[in-house]
Amino acid sequence: MLPTLRRLLADPNLGLTLLGDTPPAALEAMLDRSVEWVHSSDLADPTPFLSENQVLLTTGTQFGSDLASAGDYQPYVQRLREHGITALGFGTEVIRDGTPDGLLAACLSLGLPLFEVPYRTPFIAVARAAGDLVAEDRYARATWALRAQRAIALAALRPDGLSATLAELSTQLGHWVALFDASGTLDRVFPRGTFTAAPDALATVQHEARRLLARGQRSSSAVNAGGETLTLQTLGGHDHLRGVLALGGPRALDQASTEVVTSVIALAGLALEQNNALDRAQGLLRSGLMHTLLGGEQKLVEQISRQMWGELPAAPVLVAVVDAPAPRRDAITEYLEVRVEDSPGQLFFARQDDVMVVCLARSARGILSDLCTLFDLHAGLSDPTTYRELPRALDQGHQALARARESAPGVTEFGVVAQQGVLALLARTDAREVGLATLAPVLTHDRTHSTELLTTLRAWLLCNGHFGAAATQLGVHRHTVRTRIQLAEQLLSRDLNAFPARADLWAALLATDSTVAEPMIRP
Repeated sequence: MLPTLRRLLADPNLGLTLLGDTPPAALEAMLDRSVEWVHSSDLADPTPFLSENQVLLTTGTQFGSDLASAGDYQPYVQRLREHGITALGFGTEVIRDGTPDGLLAACLSLGLPLFEVPYRTPFIAVARAAGDLVAEDRYARATWALRAQRAIALAALRPDGLSATLAELSTQLGHWVALFDASGTLDRVFPRGTFTAAPDALATVQHEARRLLARGQRSSSAVNAGGETLTLQTLGGHDHLRGVLALGGPRALDQASTEVVTSVIALAGLALEQNNALDRAQGLLRSGLMHTLLGGEQKLVEQISRQMWGELPAAPVLVAVVDAPAPRRDAITEYLEVRVEDSPGQLFFARQDDVMVVCLARSARGILSDLCTLFDLHAGLSDPTTYRELPRALDQGHQALARARESAPGVTEFGVVAQQGVLALLARTDAREVGLATLAPVLTHDRTHSTELLTTLRAWLLCNGHFGAAATQLGVHRHTVRTRIQLAEQLLSRDLNAFPARADLWAALLATDSTVAEPMIRP
């Protein structure tokens, strides 16, 4: 934090006088400008030697002897204003008596504060006073930072150290402080209820948090939204981001505030790493319990789960098998842990190899859909089942997951797969070569003699063996269809009047031709 022009002008030992009749609103803005340093120069263009937020003092020798001419004032003040100079001080009775009217007019028109420095006040006194103010403010901010860090360190020793730390940071900064988990979901915010009346603000912060997490590496950002300056910083290591810390307030953070926030980021990152180590241990326990549950020991699992996480979902349950790619496995686990806390008794999950197995209450289906949407995952979902039939439901989930991987990310239900029939699975197995071998005599005849036996077989089987219906579909005479089928029977050495022969031929067509299989496998 830098001292303001108001404080410099208020020093009674300097006797500085602000000149001009400025509207109150504009005057307040001028007086609140920061003063980084005070510099003196009578150069016609001193800006190469100045930086932003400095005050310039001059005696006016650069303006020449014609006090009535304003030609030199306007471009001079314009250069200072564009360079970010806070204010201009004019030393009177050194070269000139009083401040030139043309200089005052130029400063008023361009919005640059102009004050008069009396002869009795040397420029060095103004510079020393500004330096003292800067040093005073820096010392005050450094003292505040030490005091704030001490308070935050004490807060970290409380039972819920992470929440206490973030709450204390919010109090010390006068900002709201929010923590987003590894999935970009709001985990906690202080003061509580900050986003209750501002859902748009939450959406903005959450979008930015998820953008940082999606990059997969440590990063930070600062954005302006709704009149607030938002500061976001990822937590965790480069390959294992644990979440995002977000702060918002009417002012940007200064150096002292940034130092305090940096210490909190370190504490929060450590706390999240410790939580992650605990989560890994819990994950091993969950996997063991799932194995026990599949073995039929429901009561034992219920007792342990009740003590650790709460009740198991009440039967009948749905069993979901969800892809869990290694780079996002920790984030998926953390997301499910949060959902367990938010929805007790609604789900139980455990990792098995490269997938997550989730037991869901039927009312918690939305949790699975949200998970797949957030992480772009495929999931297979079983029919409702009891815990006694859990192994069978797990097989259903795996079969549904295999089908789900053939389409866009999302949830595929086993019930939909079952409705497509057993024969529909032939198009997704290694039965193709067997099917081609079965149909080889017909395929060879069609290629050699330019016939349409295979097309006729398709149409005839789809028409349930009716020659007239197949002829209509193909646009030929029914006797032509009959002749072609008889020839196909000879080539295949099969009696197509028998149902097993027709079923086997249809299975061969399904295994080899997606255009035939398609009407059968679409839900």
